[in-house]
Amino acid sequence: MAKSRKRTAATVKDVAKLAGVSAITVSRALNSPDTVSAGTLKRVRRAIERTGYVPNLLAGGLRSARSKLVAAVVPTVAGPVFLDTIQALTDALDEHGYQLMLGQSGYRTSREDALLHAIIGRRPVGMVLTGMVHSEQGRRRLLGAGIPIVETWDLAPEPIDMAVGFDHERIGEAVCAHFHACGRRRVALVSGDDERAHRRAKGFMRAARKLLLRAQVPVHWIPAPATLAAGREGLAQLLAREPRIDAVWGSSDLVALGVLTEAHQRGIAVPRDLAVVGFGDLQFAAGVVPAITTVRVDGARIGRTAAHMIIDRAEGRDVTAPIVDVGFSLVVRQSSA
Repeated sequence: MAKSRKRTAATVKDVAKLAGVSAITVSRALNSPDTVSAGTLKRVRRAIERTGYVPNLLAGGLRSARSKLVAAVVPTVAGPVFLDTIQALTDALDEHGYQLMLGQSGYRTSREDALLHAIIGRRPVGMVLTGMVHSEQGRRRLLGAGIPIVETWDLAPEPIDMAVGFDHERIGEAVCAHFHACGRRRVALVSGDDERAHRRAKGFMRAARKLLLRAQVPVHWIPAPATLAAGREGLAQLLAREPRIDAVWGSSDLVALGVLTEAHQRGIAVPRDLAVVGFGDLQFAAGVVPAITTVRVDGARIGRTAAHMIIDRAEGRDVTAPIVDVGFSLVVRQSSA
């Protein structure tokens, strides 16, 4: 396994060289834009954009000691799916004297961009991100930050720096194969519209074409973060289009619970008439009736692994495995038996 590469932060000198001006002129363009010409300001801003440079908001002697602050960015803290990762990340960092700063990006890249700018400007020792989809501007800023970065809850062959996650498309394939093994042939999805849920749906549909010979799978897309009410509405909409569906995969356990609730309200027996599967293995999934079949991902392991990657790199040690696949497991319960 290749060692993770060391990276350096983009500097004022890098910006000045690319813009063809002095470092002092760059500083003036950042701090007093009215004091430089429009042409110079345009060149400096273009150079900043290309290098990914973010001004150090802690410059000027405000930092007397080396930072031990690690920043983490998650889409939402309202839903429980990321809580195990956040807790494990916090605990592992704390054991080594590091502190966690948490940011909530939502599911829009524009909001993530603004958050990344604010975080990088405060020069954390490392960053832990959720997912691997960033805008071009966000990716440039991350590449130019020159700090250890771990992308989590996802995998790709070429992360920005390091990655800890799992294959979303393989999860979709596994759930569809489970439905097939249970004798279900008229399957459907109630799915969040975020990018990771889309990839799980893509894997599901690919398996449906192969195993179930279905060219099209009915899907009801719902805004992320998904809710129980959205799950109920999703099943209602699917049944209006395809009254004979016999299996539904919800993009989260909360969505699956909504599907169960709507099925019960309509007198549809689960699992006899309708099999239901969720994602996340949240605490309530095993306790409801019928208990929800779901996909379990070890979120705590993701958090611990990401923390140790950041700590090792921050303290000058090599990370010999910069890409870690934590895998997943299908937990079969009564809702799809």
